[in-house]
Amino acid sequence: MKKEQVVNCQFSVWYPLFKKHTIKSLILPIPQNVIDYLLDDGTLVVSGSTNNNLQTQAANNSDSDEEDIQWTDDETTTTVTAPEFPEFNVKVQEAINVLGGCVFPKLNWSAPRDANWIALNSSLQCQSLSDIFLLFKSSDFITHDLTQPFLHCSDDSPDPTINYELVLRKWSELIPGGEFRCFVKENKLIAICQRDYTQHYQHIAKQEASISSSILQFFRDHIQYQFPDEDFVLDVYRDSSGRVWLIDFNPFGEVTDSLLFTWEELTSGKNLTANQTQEDTTQQDGPAFRQTTSEVTVQPSPCLSYRIPRDFMDLTTGEDAYKLIDFLKLKRGQQEEEEESDAEGEGPL
Repeated sequence: MKKEQVVNCQFSVWYPLFKKHTIKSLILPIPQNVIDYLLDDGTLVVSGSTNNNLQTQAANNSDSDEEDIQWTDDETTTTVTAPEFPEFNVKVQEAINVLGGCVFPKLNWSAPRDANWIALNSSLQCQSLSDIFLLFKSSDFITHDLTQPFLHCSDDSPDPTINYELVLRKWSELIPGGEFRCFVKENKLIAICQRDYTQHYQHIAKQEASISSSILQFFRDHIQYQFPDEDFVLDVYRDSSGRVWLIDFNPFGEVTDSLLFTWEELTSGKNLTANQTQEDTTQQDGPAFRQTTSEVTVQPSPCLSYRIPRDFMDLTTGEDAYKLIDFLKLKRGQQEEEEESDAEGEGPL
């Protein structure tokens, strides 16, 4: 995989070429101070909020417990405040309004799919800059875009200069069973795989031939020889009427998830058959098509490893004020025990 291939998969590079075949989107350049904020490893304090929902929730739950809480007025305590980006915030909100009020955010390449657990609705749907910041600052995928976009490239040429952009896509309710990943080598569609391979979708097995045929026709009519590279990966969506939509482009290499295939199969072309267990390696007329064939082969989502315990999430988001109160009392008790232990250990020799 070459660095040029990664550059060509940036949203702003391919979107003008295939605009009429994909979801309506707007692209905004990201100021350097916003990038610095996204890369800040400090406490997760979200900027761009128009109202403080967490304070409202805490106030509603305070009541009689308020007298039990003793807050310290230690002068060494500092309050962490989020930086504000008023001009950028206005531009983002205007774009969100143009796109109908709800958007799917991403950077040049990646979306924060690994961070939906931190949103209160467990969704990537955003209505404000603060929603976007919450997802972006919690996402390893976004951090990779910002810090190591050329990590798996084989050429040792200087890294190209990247102008980072916020991509806002009009929110669309896509059914996971309609998403497919397509692998293209030398401008030939060689393999298709269901995008959400962690689930078994009965309609895919029943409609495999028509799904494969419609995707192949879409590729030949609108994608083949139109993309800057001859090796690439594209994600598509097939709706209930059978129409195919372009969702995204990805580099043809290990940085992209090969799902039910292996990169050895895809790069070599050997044993590239419909199913992983299929022994018949005769030449196929169309692309190899793989799916999760039964409930037995269902797998956990790869994004689960990015999640944290529910109790901890409640504490960090303020969703459960009572858990926060209990947590503070517990920490205070532990601190007192440690101080008593230290005092006993400092007795006369």
